[in-house]
Amino acid sequence: MTVSTLPPPAPEWVSCGTCRGLTYGPRFDRDLRVCPGCGHHSRLTAGQRIEQLLDPGSVQPLEPPAVSEDPLGFVDSHPYPDRLRAARGTTGLAEAVTCVTGTLMGHPLVAAVMDFRFLGGSLGVGVGAAITAAAETARDTRRPLLLVTASGGARMQEGALALMQMAKTSQAMAELDEAGILTICLVTDPTYGGVAASFATLGDVVIAEPGARIGFAGRRVIEQTIGHELPEGFQTAEFLLARGLLDAVVARSALRPTLARLLAAAAPGTPAATAPSRVRLVRDPAELPVREAADVVAAARHPQRPTTLDHVAQVFDDFLELRGDRCSGDCPAIVGGIGRLDGRPVIVIGTQKGRDTAERIQRNFGMALPEGYRKAARLMRLAAKLGLPVVTLVDTPGAHPGVDAEERGQAWAIAETIRLMSGLPVPVVAVVTGEGGSGGALALAVADRVLACAGAMYSVISPEGCAAILWKDPAAAPRAAAALQIGSRDLLRHGIVDAVVPEPPDGAHEDPVTAADLLRAALIESLQEIAAVAATDLVARRRRRFRRFGTEESRWR
Repeated sequence: MTVSTLPPPAPEWVSCGTCRGLTYGPRFDRDLRVCPGCGHHSRLTAGQRIEQLLDPGSVQPLEPPAVSEDPLGFVDSHPYPDRLRAARGTTGLAEAVTCVTGTLMGHPLVAAVMDFRFLGGSLGVGVGAAITAAAETARDTRRPLLLVTASGGARMQEGALALMQMAKTSQAMAELDEAGILTICLVTDPTYGGVAASFATLGDVVIAEPGARIGFAGRRVIEQTIGHELPEGFQTAEFLLARGLLDAVVARSALRPTLARLLAAAAPGTPAATAPSRVRLVRDPAELPVREAADVVAAARHPQRPTTLDHVAQVFDDFLELRGDRCSGDCPAIVGGIGRLDGRPVIVIGTQKGRDTAERIQRNFGMALPEGYRKAARLMRLAAKLGLPVVTLVDTPGAHPGVDAEERGQAWAIAETIRLMSGLPVPVVAVVTGEGGSGGALALAVADRVLACAGAMYSVISPEGCAAILWKDPAAAPRAAAALQIGSRDLLRHGIVDAVVPEPPDGAHEDPVTAADLLRAALIESLQEIAAVAATDLVARRRRRFRRFGTEESRWR
């Protein structure tokens, strides 16, 4: 088998199918067949896609498995074998998918790339067999699998046998989950029906090109079925990103570096040869000053205190945000993704309050919705699959208490996240960087090492809430704060946190760069302490750590 010959270059002038603007053909090719006027991403052949994404000279075709080509003896206006011959003659392909091995910016992978020109990229026994074989190659060679989809759905000429390919390919993806192999799905326009409802949406990371249409049933079918006109942008990548079903929408020009960063997360990481840590974690409460409760609250809530994204930008390298809970939405109050800490790939998750008023409103003031905790849980499961440490950064007044959150199962989402963290088979370090409010904070802080920044606070309830309930007077908030013992000194004294991360003398908000350096060193040291612990021991120790609270058991380190 050989990869299909690329089609000829674009004509001298190309008219955009969306905006009708004219583009000089050679420029159109240089721009990866994206309209420079409106940004419309034209469809690519499998050969073009492979040429654009994979490193030159690295591509090796995978032979497709032998299958029954006309299992039903199907005839419509033409016999099915005639349609196959015509598609092969037009495209130069054996089937609607081309499977290869190769490298992408030096990272080895297996790729299965669909071509819509071949019978609408339909899913038949040939495609199902090829996708499954590619997944088995990825499993056997321990290489990540990249799926590039473009399809109108299952192939009608093969009847229920085509339908069964949805189960076959989904099982192949499940086997890669069990083997701990990274799977990435790049969804292109269009991806519908049986492909969308199987392997196209089952990847660990699902990204799409701008404007790509994705769904189970097509727009026209839906409108005819329900008798209503659908909203503008329905089923587009942007529409689905906002609803938590995609990790990212990535322009074609940015695909290679984006995919390379994801592939790097699956590669073994080795700590960088960095200078010795400049931080000394505080483990003795007596070394911390006694502070007025009101000052503790003011420091933790200072509007210029570094946010999670501020810390991420300074502490982690090559951070790539992943979005959505793959169920109902994407909560902007929780951010997460893959990055590198001291050369080691990690999953980073944190609550984001926002910097100015507009961002605070957009981020819901750092109060997460159920879909935020479900997004965090999805990323934690990815960490467990790939064997990556988890780092969480907590700065939240608490989980969102609104009607919409309750309707979508806020308590259930928090409880599930706490249970999941308790049993994660990878190292987990949590840091309360600012405000740690109630169960909304704890949902990201069930960790092997729980740290607090010197200016942070952590409490079962806000001082204002406590004052209103117990003192019947909101003005009693300072008194409530003192009674709750929420500052880092008391948290360390009670063993709620294992150590305190020092801050610059005047607070993290006065010198955020130094604060980030101290945090980075603290995270590196904490991960080094637990990196060599076996997974079963990690889980047992973590559970014992939290079980001891309220008992006389001594604290473990």
